Amino acid sequence: MSPTRRRLPRIPVGPLGGFKVTLKQMLLPRVTVEYPKEKRPKPPRAHGRHVLNRYEDGMEKCIGCELCAGVCPADCIYVRGKDNDPEHPTSPGERYGYVYEINYLRCIHCDLCVEACPTEAITESKLFEFSFTNRTDAIYTKRELVVDDEGKPRRQPWEDWREGDDLYTSAWMRATSPAGDPAYEGVVGWSGELGYGVRAPEGGQSGRRDDARTGNRSLREMLALHLDDWERPPEQRGLRGALQRARTRVERKLPGHRPPGGAFPVPPPAPPGLPEDQLDEPDEVAAAPVVAPQAAGPMEGGEG
Repeated sequence: MSPTRRRLPRIPVGPLGGFKVTLKQMLLPRVTVEYPKEKRPKPPRAHGRHVLNRYEDGMEKCIGCELCAGVCPADCIYVRGKDNDPEHPTSPGERYGYVYEINYLRCIHCDLCVEACPTEAITESKLFEFSFTNRTDAIYTKRELVVDDEGKPRRQPWEDWREGDDLYTSAWMRATSPAGDPAYEGVVGWSGELGYGVRAPEGGQSGRRDDARTGNRSLREMLALHLDDWERPPEQRGLRGALQRARTRVERKLPGHRPPGGAFPVPPPAPPGLPEDQLDEPDEVAAAPVVAPQAAGPMEGGEG
């Protein structure tokens, strides 16, 4: 004898009950775009195609030290250095990168080369949409990697560059706090680049941040875009809340918009050795001093 099945109670559905989900989604922000004609904005810390930068005077930043090639886990970078011509130097140092190649059939875009570079010569743009018809095009040489005379990346025929792909390159590195000290966050500690000058810092836990300049968006703001209507506060529900969110998105795209409370609501304490008067203006922050490590003394029980 088969066990009896308990029937579930029938829920009456009105003429418009079946369209409940459809009507609900019509009031939410649209998440689809007409790709590839239209693309979503990429995160500030997106990893893409590499570029070799120049100083603001036009000299190359790469000194041919080969640290990027040594740290690469995929073994996709090949660098050879050469002595500079005393009369016509290529870089400020004694040597420069004579040969520089990146094999994008191996590259995993881990950004370790950016972290290892002592002169901030190599950074990653936001371009990741590029394909090749032969293996030769996949190996980028110095001719394709070094920026042009205006500081812009050299665009190849098989690359799909869009506006903003060359901005905020490797932003996560400029958000890193030296030695974990939050007082250094938001303080410029890197050199300028040809065509862009000194890039703006990305703020962190110190509160010294400028989201309008760095393009950064808080995690709370991004999560709010995916909340259901019943998960929002009462004043943000329904049609009135949807209209308010749409108005806020339009205002945020207007030029000169600043986050609520100002760009730098909480000024941080001055880092050690940095005068207080250099932190008054957020747009003119000085580089944090580099403290040389002290020489280690003789070890106990042995020779120093």
